[in-house]
Amino acid sequence: MKRIDINCDMGESFGTFTKGNDEAIMPYITSANIACGFHAGDPAVMERTVQLALQHQVNIGAHPGLPDLAGFGRREIAITPKEAYQLVVYQIGALSAFVHASGGRLHHVKPHGALYNMAGKNRKLAEAIVEAVVRVDPSLVIYARPDSELQEAAHQRQLTTATEVFADRTYQTDGSLTPRNEQNALITDTNQAMKQVLEMVENHTVTCTDQSTIVMKPETICIHGDGAKAIDFAKTMYTQLTQAGISIQSLE
Repeated sequence: MKRIDINCDMGESFGTFTKGNDEAIMPYITSANIACGFHAGDPAVMERTVQLALQHQVNIGAHPGLPDLAGFGRREIAITPKEAYQLVVYQIGALSAFVHASGGRLHHVKPHGALYNMAGKNRKLAEAIVEAVVRVDPSLVIYARPDSELQEAAHQRQLTTATEVFADRTYQTDGSLTPRNEQNALITDTNQAMKQVLEMVENHTVTCTDQSTIVMKPETICIHGDGAKAIDFAKTMYTQLTQAGISIQSLE
């Protein structure tokens, strides 16, 4: 039986600002990537989201981002590898403390937004992020785009990785995501997103924006919890994958 992990970026509220509906989506995922206070989140949100994930027996991951609350971590900032290392150590440490205090165990690390994309292309930044994980806890799994610099750097240091794909993003022929500032970057139609998900999980391929097909073998699928139809899409994907005989399971 084919199996897949479903991950979602969570804990992205801040102070009195609420983003997404973590409680409603949590039953339909197996991994939660929790913001660590730099691009989103705060101590209260982090603690609440950790405890929610533990209640639902969902794997908990640190979701470190660039220090850019106003831009939600989606704007590139020219940081050095040393700064990337420090940012990631700091954020893993903060979330790990909440996980430990709540009686849980941190499972993975997935960089957020611009940091994720920058590390996918820049080997030095990727190596700095990997070094941060190695120094803090080398048992942590790194969620990364297939064949990215981040995945390759993690493999070089013998870290476990999970090949990640996106349900609601389109792909270029090199396997990269279409930049968000391009018109066709996001898939807003649920049926189209499900068609892409099933193609990737069942056939290990994805159809790119130019209609060519490339190999894409996912271990975890990312859904976003802040969209207008996020809850309905999470339910639909969980149901359709299950009906297709695909087991939805958390990663070891």
